[in-house]
Amino acid sequence: MQARLPFDVERRTTNDEPERRTAHAEPRTSFVRHPRARRYVIRVAGDGSIRVTIPRWGSKREATAFVEREQRWIAKERHRVEQERERAERHRAAAPAAAVVREWRERARRELPARVFELAAQHGLEVTRVSVRNQKWRWGSCSKNGHICLNWRLVHAPDWVRDYVVVHELMHLKRMDHSPKFWALVARACPEYQDARTWLREHDHGGAALLGLQA
Repeated sequence: MQARLPFDVERRTTNDEPERRTAHAEPRTSFVRHPRARRYVIRVAGDGSIRVTIPRWGSKREATAFVEREQRWIAKERHRVEQERERAERHRAAAPAAAVVREWRERARRELPARVFELAAQHGLEVTRVSVRNQKWRWGSCSKNGHICLNWRLVHAPDWVRDYVVVHELMHLKRMDHSPKFWALVARACPEYQDARTWLREHDHGGAALLGLQA
């Protein structure tokens, strides 16, 4: 829907196993203040819960009123998320595991490099090459010559998480370390990077079992 600054609604679904809800259960709503946020933002997760980002200058009262005004959009978005989840579950049940993995890897090769070059252009950075690999212990890497490698399983993550990983690697083109100055670059380019890091930690169970998809 059309953004209405300083308020915005934004689709952010997750791939967590959703909680089972009754037909009349109210979604959980959490309010998170973010010092770099420029507007109020509503995100609907895969389990139907709602996360509301409050800018530094904002108030919970205004955020709550914003949620109330957007109830129709929230209900529509929850319905869409539920339908997508059901379709995904039917697909996983019908397709052999190898076929599902092959589909995701092909999609990763189509989508991830394009997003890397798009974000690189936005930040005025030059990437020489993008590889999509079966990395078992990392989500991404960057070499000094501008070669970025990404884990194909990122295509199975929410888009805002994928963008964080890409931005993280792009910032290594400015600083090849993980110093406070590096994290400051990441924070400026991706203000909600801490949320993305939390998501990755929660979904990284090690080795080929990343995101529950076998290599």
